[in-house]
Amino acid sequence: MDLTDRLARCYTGAIHDVLRDMGHDRFVLPSSIRAIEPGLKLAGEVWTLSGGIDRTCTAHDTLFAWTGFLSKAPSGKVVICQPNTDEIALMGELSAETLQRRGVRGYIVDGGCRDIDFILKMGFPVFARFFTPSDIVARWMPTAFGEPIAIADVTISSGDYVLGDRDGVVIVPRAAAAEAVTRAEAVAQTENTMRKAILDGMDPQAAYLKYGKF
Repeated sequence: MDLTDRLARCYTGAIHDVLRDMGHDRFVLPSSIRAIEPGLKLAGEVWTLSGGIDRTCTAHDTLFAWTGFLSKAPSGKVVICQPNTDEIALMGELSAETLQRRGVRGYIVDGGCRDIDFILKMGFPVFARFFTPSDIVARWMPTAFGEPIAIADVTISSGDYVLGDRDGVVIVPRAAAAEAVTRAEAVAQTENTMRKAILDGMDPQAAYLKYGKF
């Protein structure tokens, strides 16, 4: 399996713990950014998008720029968007279907989403902060593709990795990704062994002292 497939088999708690043990900090996105339906999981290499409100633009300007983004989004990546607005949705049905057909693994936005029922039916993983029917037309323009962005106190660069599940979203710095996944895989094995020992009657404190985890 490649690194993305291995990361997808992990869970955010394990990745969080190993990144913390490796000395990293500020890599968990705000808890308000959640899967549009509990149970959705998303893993992969990041490609970033950012932009902002611009009400001087025409409907054509904004739609031309947005479809340009859809054309640029690279297959096999997870798009993470910093829209710099709480007014509008930065993902909807047709855009999600387009990205899915182009091989994009999923979409995370520090903002809004709409057409939720349609997106859920197609099974495209989206994580967002809120839902709204308002869209980008004559309101929002992309300003940068593939450049570093910030969500709260987390800096995200294209080439980093991301894992999102029911517990939240963790950004894995590119340079640490291979080691973090390897460590998380080892943690899962240790936890399974420890869980069996506890279920077989081992005292929990004794289990912690033996396995160094809990």
